[in-house]
Amino acid sequence: MKAPISWLKDFADINVDAKELAEKMTLSGSKVEAVEDLGKSFDNVVVGKIISLEKHPNADRLRIARVDIGKEVIQVVTGAPNVKEGDYIPVALVGAHLPGGEIKATKLRGVESNGMMCSIEELNLTREFLPDAPEDGVYVFHNNPEVGRDVREVFGLEPVLDFEITSNRPDCLSIVGLAREAAVTLSTGFKEPEITVKEEGVGKAEDFISVEIRNPELCSRYAARVVTDVKIGPSPEWMQRRLALAGMRPINNIVDITNYVMLEMGQPMHAFDLKCLDGGKIIVRTAKDGEVITTLDGQERRLDSSMLVIADENKPVALAGVMGGENSEITNETKMILLESANFNGTSVRLTSKKVGLRSEASSRFEKGLDPENVIPALNRCAQLIEELGAGRVVPGIVDCYPVKPEKVEIELNDVEINNLLGTNIDREWMLDLFERLGFGVDRNTGKLTVPSFRADIRLQADLAEEVARFYDYNRITPTLLKGKESTVGRKTYSQKMEDLIMQVMLAYGLYETYTFSFTSPKVWDKLRLPKDHELRNAVVIKNPLGEDFSVMRTTTIPDMLDVIRTNYNRKVEEGRFFEISYVYRPLQEGLLPEEKKVLTIGLYGNTDFYYLKGIVEQLLVQMNIKNADFSPEKNHPAFHPGRCARVSVGQTTIGYIGEIHPEVADNFECPHRTYIGVLEIKPMIENSSMAKEYRGLPKYPAVLRDIALVVKDEIPVKDIEEAVRKFGGKLLEEIKLFDVYRGEQVPEGMKSVAYTLTFRSPERTLNDDEINGIMEEIINGLKKDLGATLR
Repeated sequence: MKAPISWLKDFADINVDAKELAEKMTLSGSKVEAVEDLGKSFDNVVVGKIISLEKHPNADRLRIARVDIGKEVIQVVTGAPNVKEGDYIPVALVGAHLPGGEIKATKLRGVESNGMMCSIEELNLTREFLPDAPEDGVYVFHNNPEVGRDVREVFGLEPVLDFEITSNRPDCLSIVGLAREAAVTLSTGFKEPEITVKEEGVGKAEDFISVEIRNPELCSRYAARVVTDVKIGPSPEWMQRRLALAGMRPINNIVDITNYVMLEMGQPMHAFDLKCLDGGKIIVRTAKDGEVITTLDGQERRLDSSMLVIADENKPVALAGVMGGENSEITNETKMILLESANFNGTSVRLTSKKVGLRSEASSRFEKGLDPENVIPALNRCAQLIEELGAGRVVPGIVDCYPVKPEKVEIELNDVEINNLLGTNIDREWMLDLFERLGFGVDRNTGKLTVPSFRADIRLQADLAEEVARFYDYNRITPTLLKGKESTVGRKTYSQKMEDLIMQVMLAYGLYETYTFSFTSPKVWDKLRLPKDHELRNAVVIKNPLGEDFSVMRTTTIPDMLDVIRTNYNRKVEEGRFFEISYVYRPLQEGLLPEEKKVLTIGLYGNTDFYYLKGIVEQLLVQMNIKNADFSPEKNHPAFHPGRCARVSVGQTTIGYIGEIHPEVADNFECPHRTYIGVLEIKPMIENSSMAKEYRGLPKYPAVLRDIALVVKDEIPVKDIEEAVRKFGGKLLEEIKLFDVYRGEQVPEGMKSVAYTLTFRSPERTLNDDEINGIMEEIINGLKKDLGATLR
């Protein structure tokens, strides 16, 4: 909805500029999409009168004009073919700024030119705004405006606010409605349109026309006036300018008046040529199946019994609420007209508009639900303008058929409830004043509010609270917590906090989060080298899949991560670090929903190895404060390299696997051979995690360090050696740290040398060499007995 500022000022005292008004209106709930000001695209352009025109001595297509600009006569060289002596034209003076650049004094083929005659294109104007502009050439004024006057004033250019009106506020699809909102927003005065009709026509309206509504559920009110002695012609310039600024094309005085009233008061209007109405009757009825009407746009529309039409005795003459018919159109020969103002069911209008493929300014308003009480004021406003513009004589009386009258809505203002809801302490009298200015009926003794008919969106106490909040100003409302007898502050669960921690650790290691589909293809099981009887092949089958590639719910996330790695690898990304927190699905017994397991999947390739992946998982377990985690070799997982895979356990529970993907699997997924994947179940990790922090003071007594180098069989894992050292080291062993693993000439074949630094400390005293020697001897004997280890 476009609203020129001057039009709004007809009804509201606006004491701020367009930009500030737009900001304030947006904050109060009437969103302004844009502030348009065509006059800002140029300056220093005035009305000039061509005094003389003579041919250019050096150019066939140029002419030399002497132009009176009020304070002086200037010389302008022009190539415009459509101007002549005595024409009034827009002239851009030297120094003027146009959309195309600055105007400077120049010479054209040796002749000085001190300005430029302008077309509408050079002023960044359109034919929608100036329909009388020539297709090619300079614009010529037809009303002989004052010479030297700024053309922005002559054109009536002014700021226009472009509002985005929500569907629940059809009252704001009008200048009057927006002016009311502006007056309340600015706390200034508002005045209703002053409407008086002289009714100087001969006879009475009912002598010319009768109205019958056969479907009152689709048309709650239909009113008509009759105008005689009609004179069709152009509407006055001020009306054309306002219509153009509001986005409507001027046509003739009668059509322009109906459009003007629709924009001003929000009530669509229509005018019929009275002589085209058979029997002088208006019948509001549903169409007959197969009935045909040609609308004003020249298109033939086939109707059905669900559509509401305006008809005379014999034929439909309009699609109710959408568009009039060509068979009753106003023409230059029209002498008597019937003015229609009605209220149609919004749903009916919307469905009809959709079925016939025709949407109009009228239908866009009717489909939102209009105020039936606005029918007569709008009709009278239309009659008033016809009289004032000399377009006809209005016959006394109105034919008003009003079978369905809506009940008045009354709500008792509960200021305590509103303040509690908003978290404010707004004075009751301020609220009552607000609703009075909004057009509500206010009983100050009881606080009872009568909702105006144009505010169908107000029905509950909460609706009143919204009105209070938007005009009090949301920015003035101090944020507060909800209040109640048992209110609590919302917070994340322990599981949610742990998932956040998992994500933070992954991001800290530079991993990118990915999202993949939960649907997959059964083909991935073969690509993973899963045996035919493997448990991961038991999947939930989708009854209506998008295709075979999405026909089952995934039982493992490894294929999805490999797809991510393949995509990046094939696009020449040299290395990748990815993670995903998502679900896998395992079917339960028939009739039950599948089991959902949330898992963390890590994928790495390029410039990395197994130990980097293990380090990420170890750091994650440390951050989650999981103390009983363990890594053990895993040689039987079909998707992983048999010598480079580890089972991850917490206590006695296996939570997942990490390792290098089997080369055959990597080839199946077109991934690099050195691709590393980790899959960990989140639930057991969270169950074994803790947010408790343990603090110990700095040790008072020094540590004793001893190195030990052992020769053991090559197949004995370092993990077993460390467990044995801790077993025999006792409570005084504080730390064991591996610093060397050697296989070579001084070590027998099939054996390896493993060297550790052992740290001993007592929290109660300083240890002596005899104590440490005894513990070291016990460790060596224990390792020899359990693992066959010898000192190197």
